[in-house]
Amino acid sequence: MTRRKILITGASSGLGAGMAREFARRGRDLGLCARRVSHLEELRDELLTAYPGITVAVRALDVDDHAAVPKVFDELRAELGGLDRIIVNAGIGKGARLGTGRADANLATATTNFVSALAQAEAAMSIFRQQNAGHLVLISSMSAVRGLPGKKAAYAASKAGVTALGEGLAIELRGTPIAVTTVQPGFIATDMAAQAGDAKLVVPLDKGVNSMVAAIEREAVRASVPEWPWRVLGFVMPLLPRAVMARMG
Repeated sequence: MTRRKILITGASSGLGAGMAREFARRGRDLGLCARRVSHLEELRDELLTAYPGITVAVRALDVDDHAAVPKVFDELRAELGGLDRIIVNAGIGKGARLGTGRADANLATATTNFVSALAQAEAAMSIFRQQNAGHLVLISSMSAVRGLPGKKAAYAASKAGVTALGEGLAIELRGTPIAVTTVQPGFIATDMAAQAGDAKLVVPLDKGVNSMVAAIEREAVRASVPEWPWRVLGFVMPLLPRAVMARMG
């Protein structure tokens, strides 16, 4: 099945903008939302110049404004004439060691990455249940595979929540016309990955985005991307001694 009308949150930069470019290249109509509407408008102009046959609608959205999420989703649905795939991508990577006076950073990460992802999933599923069709995509992280120490603890926990949410929905909706995919990217060359400090494992943005889009198009229930080495690491990480995991803090 080809999903032709796609909404992407957090689409102003990084993985969201990268996915928008790849789906536009494939001829899909796009609803793009993020806080920085000026960046979205620049992206819209770029995509329409390169692919004049598609439709690109943009809206400002702070996903932490949970009441605004269903409103914006409905507006984009109306402008595109429907939605058959919604990609919950918006997220942040703030973090500090717990108990060091930066609870604000950890709470912001937990809120945006999990609670606001839940708000987006609620809005998406409301649309899909009404039309009895659709594809919900949750962008999690390979950090969801196992708890990480130090400043990454809250981020890893927030993404583990996203993965668990996707698994629960996939179980509930099996055999129905509504598909659910959870994508767990490894380190892809974005500002967030650069801050992670794992340069040896970082892949170029285009390679990472292409792996993500391929997994989304397959509508895999869960995908670690790029497949190498992250599929293997997904099996290995839960087995590593805590002394080894401590070096990742």
